[in-house]
Amino acid sequence: MTQQVPSTEPELAGVRNFRDVGGLPTVDGRRVRPGVLFRSGHLAHATGEDAAFLTTLGLHTIFDFRNAADQKLEGPDVALPGVRNVNLPLSDPADGAEFWKMVRDGDLDQLRAILSDGKGANRMIASYRMIIKDRTGEHSQVLHALAEDSVPALMHCAAGKDRAGLSVAVTLLAVGVEREAIVDDYLKSNAKHRRYKVHRSSSAASAYSPEVMELLSPLFDARAEYLTAAFDTIEETWGGVDTYLEKGLKLAPETRERLRERLLD
Repeated sequence: MTQQVPSTEPELAGVRNFRDVGGLPTVDGRRVRPGVLFRSGHLAHATGEDAAFLTTLGLHTIFDFRNAADQKLEGPDVALPGVRNVNLPLSDPADGAEFWKMVRDGDLDQLRAILSDGKGANRMIASYRMIIKDRTGEHSQVLHALAEDSVPALMHCAAGKDRAGLSVAVTLLAVGVEREAIVDDYLKSNAKHRRYKVHRSSSAASAYSPEVMELLSPLFDARAEYLTAAFDTIEETWGGVDTYLEKGLKLAPETRERLRERLLD
């Protein structure tokens, strides 16, 4: 019996972008059950009060989609008693290491060179497409674990927007949540209190100038076009969601039905 979470969103001091995805509607008139699937940014900076709140959720598993570089930068998740932590990196720390170093350390001219004229948004779209195509094994593992016993579950990456956002979206597709509802939930990551705090090496005002922040915004925004690119990749590669789940993620019909029983009212 999972505990029901409060209807009001909690104010967590050290965890960004936390929310329950319960209540989202499916195409056949059901809804995601509250208190079984949560999403957030990393838990490395969770305060004692944050940890105490998270403990009340009765979590079975935390899926951490960060890579080794993320964990080195932010630290490991705060341990929660009795909760299994599964680390499934959805991005390679070597891929784009120089790019992200430039994001943290680069001056205005360097940022213009790598991000202006749509290059930042194009990089994000390419990343979403790559994760859908290349990380089928990890997404398969997540869905099979949820169908078996791993709920209530919390999915997170660094900001809780991209890698966690895609993993939540794949999970919601698998149980038949309406596409529009998936996008609406994803876009909630843009709320000011949820957004990832951009860290740059210099503390000078110029390091966070309006132009710098504008250049960086495609990397830290949740944009519908990013998630749409992921959905398009499913259609282009597998011909549709059902084939993607069956062939790409090796999700048998009976496993998918167990997943629906776990996650839906």
